Amino acid sequence: MAVIKRVLCPERLRQVPPQFSWIDHRLVRDRHIVGRSAEALALYLFLVTVSDGQGLSYYSDAGIGKLLPLDGPALARARQELIRARLIAYDQPLYQVLSLDKFATATRTNLAHHGGQAGGGPASPRGGTPQTLGQILQQTLDAP
Repeated sequence: MAVIKRVLCPERLRQVPPQFSWIDHRLVRDRHIVGRSAEALALYLFLVTVSDGQGLSYYSDAGIGKLLPLDGPALARARQELIRARLIAYDQPLYQVLSLDKFATATRTNLAHHGGQAGGGPASPRGGTPQTLGQILQQTLDAP
């Protein structure tokens, strides 16, 4: 059966950020990754990597499990964590990596429709030395 791709959240279509990278620096700068599990960060990086220009992908749980060290329950937890963080939308079998542009304006209705929960916005950035996403992921994976 062929999967028909459709945009899940049209008001949050990704666009190439000013630094010309699909991994938006605001992910780190605005602390969207703070408090995320290593599993959720791995899933997010995977989805950013495999998604098309609209942020869409339709890897199955089994397909993701073959590529990431996540069993079914761990994948489900990571997915829910990213949905709650308003970083992705999911409507099986479609994933959409969401734009960070309208993070604060997402509505409770849209989030509920896409399996997420409304909540507070990201914490405000704190000072410190800027780090690459790779450095942050490595620190997360090395944490006890």
